[in-house]
Amino acid sequence: MSEPLGLYGSNISYFTGKLENYFRVKGLNYRLHAMQFPGDAKRIERDLGVYQMPVVQLADGRWLTDTTKIIQWFEREQPAPALLPDDPVMAFICYLLEDYADEWLWRPAMHYRWHYPEGAHFASRHLVDEHLGGVPAPAGLKRVFMRHRQRSGYTRGDGITAENVAGVEAIFLALLQQLEAIFSRRPFLLGQRPTLADIGFSGPFFRHFALDPVPLEIIRQRAPAVLEWVARLWNTRLADCPAPVYGPVPDDLGPLLAAIGREYLPYLNANAAAVAAGKKRFDVEIGGVAYRGARYSRYRVWCLAELRRHVEQLPEPAREAAQRLLEQHGCWAPLWEQADLPLLPGQEEGLPFKASTKMVGTNERV
Repeated sequence: MSEPLGLYGSNISYFTGKLENYFRVKGLNYRLHAMQFPGDAKRIERDLGVYQMPVVQLADGRWLTDTTKIIQWFEREQPAPALLPDDPVMAFICYLLEDYADEWLWRPAMHYRWHYPEGAHFASRHLVDEHLGGVPAPAGLKRVFMRHRQRSGYTRGDGITAENVAGVEAIFLALLQQLEAIFSRRPFLLGQRPTLADIGFSGPFFRHFALDPVPLEIIRQRAPAVLEWVARLWNTRLADCPAPVYGPVPDDLGPLLAAIGREYLPYLNANAAAVAAGKKRFDVEIGGVAYRGARYSRYRVWCLAELRRHVEQLPEPAREAAQRLLEQHGCWAPLWEQADLPLLPGQEEGLPFKASTKMVGTNERV
């Protein structure tokens, strides 16, 4: 067996869980290491240009960051068994769903973890024990610090207020209804074997929604097929799956695509407009939910640019088919709403070996 990849993160981390699911589905040997503070964080920031969780260390000592680009790099280096469908439209839908799961579903995931006392107690105790053992302070004080830090960075500090809690939770409840309908019909999002779309959705589900006490109980009661999918994905290897057979994009993905057009793409546009205006915080109403003081992100400007790039690289017949599908579900117009995106020169060109921007504030969404 080859020397295991070094995966540095947390075993309750959103993006660490996403990479773990990828490595397992792909059949790649890895070993999870709990990132230690402050030592590992300083070393990683020095080598990668940014501190964030998770990171991967190759056998030759090189470090990789950003789960999306890490997965793309491994897919180029080890293309079989393939994670992406060979149909270009289906492949684009995978990129779109992954991005939505990465950059929009984190909001309700962070909310459920840190808003409710049950989740905050569980997560703060776990994270302090896992990562802060070397910090010379009482454990209780470290847990209080962790809860304050996460809430000020990812819930209250990113526009979630008492007035919009119900709207944030409605994102999750609608998502469960959409996914329950899909997983009641087939084992994975696009068919009989997992794709990048499933890996993307494992980020919010594997280490948050299906782990934290409040959303887990909701899933048990409302969406048992979704809970079954979480376990199925963890226990699936592409090498053991039937040969891929992909038809057209399933009709039951329509509600998910409509949510992307109604919520996620407008949010990306509002963020891009804030960055262009030099604002560190911005107010926006998304899907009838008002967010006040949301943090800007240069990285998410790049995410929007990447989605456009994937569309532009489609061969002409596939591009026309993708446009028709996106127009049908309200995604096409918001994808191109911002004429010029405020990207930095060469932004993120070094990924996955070097990052050029970071999230505002802390970088490990746990």
